[in-house]
Amino acid sequence: MTPVRMQGWPQWPPPATEEQRERLLAVLDGGAWGATAGTETESFAAAFARSVGAAYGVCTVNGTVALFLALRALGVGPGDEVVVPAYTFVASATAVVLAGARPVVADVLPGTLHLDPEAARRLTGPRTRAVMPVHLAGAPADTEALRSLGVPVVEDAAQAHGASRHGRPAGSLGHAGCFSFQSGKAMTAGEGGIVVTDDLETYERLWSLHNVGRRRDGGWYEHPELGWNLRMTEFQAALLHPQLALLDGQLEHRAARAATLGRQLARVEGLEPLGNPAGTTRHTWHLAVLRYDPVAFAGHPKRAFLDAMAAEGVPLDAGYRSLSREPWTAGGPCPVAEAAEDTVVWVRQPMLMADDAAMADIAGAALVVQRDFRRRPFSR
Repeated sequence: MTPVRMQGWPQWPPPATEEQRERLLAVLDGGAWGATAGTETESFAAAFARSVGAAYGVCTVNGTVALFLALRALGVGPGDEVVVPAYTFVASATAVVLAGARPVVADVLPGTLHLDPEAARRLTGPRTRAVMPVHLAGAPADTEALRSLGVPVVEDAAQAHGASRHGRPAGSLGHAGCFSFQSGKAMTAGEGGIVVTDDLETYERLWSLHNVGRRRDGGWYEHPELGWNLRMTEFQAALLHPQLALLDGQLEHRAARAATLGRQLARVEGLEPLGNPAGTTRHTWHLAVLRYDPVAFAGHPKRAFLDAMAAEGVPLDAGYRSLSREPWTAGGPCPVAEAAEDTVVWVRQPMLMADDAAMADIAGAALVVQRDFRRRPFSR
């Protein structure tokens, strides 16, 4: 049988621009490759912070380290607890462990899979030092409700470059915002991260902790704080800076494709996009998260659906395993996140960089798979 989709999908990251090549060569030929020697990293940090409505930015080696750095700068350490959502990448929890604290996993909301503020409230206690909402798929979480818990809010905005809530950019919604520049992210240098904040004292601590405990106005061998070398390189910043000018156009493209995909999926019973959290004014569509109903597909489990879609040229993603399954986290069962393991699939960002015909192919492949499944209902 001929697959529904014969063409490939757009590559990510997209091809390098001329400005990226020029900046990279300038760094290479200039010989100032480290952030302490050059100007690219500081310049990019300031520009990125401005782009998300924050006063300060500190670049890091990756997004996990950005989360760790933000937590430590806010005073999180051994004996403390940090509330994290159950439906997220494992780094949201491992960053808490890196900081010496314990990740307490709270369940998510059924309609959006974002952190449930009431579940977070029930798990907030005397040892809670922070809450870390994840702006899942590029839609900001309900930071207003979470700020009412009375502890610092650290935004995990790894998937939310350019997102906004009630008109305010992700990264400016909490006490600190953390972004990733890993290979699959909306802005990428292969690896990298940044922490942004509006608070000068927090910024000074971030800068010191990521630069082996130095003070901004101190000596090279003066280390008044315990710190680490968590600095980004000039090469990474040179790759990233030009992407700021491209981001809006890419976000608009993905938003248009996501809207087309939603219309196309209206033809497919049992496969529909999740809704946006109330208050979302800009979704970045790092992912289109779809709810899969096995009943509408003759009882075939999600894994069978993913395999059949891949055979039709449409490689969807299985999504996360609930952090409540991990033996090293606290918080107890999270039924909503655990149920999502069997009922949620993703369309990843590169696929949303394709055209409207590709969105029709996704829905068309799902219809072909559904017809095939209904001819042979699943039996154990």
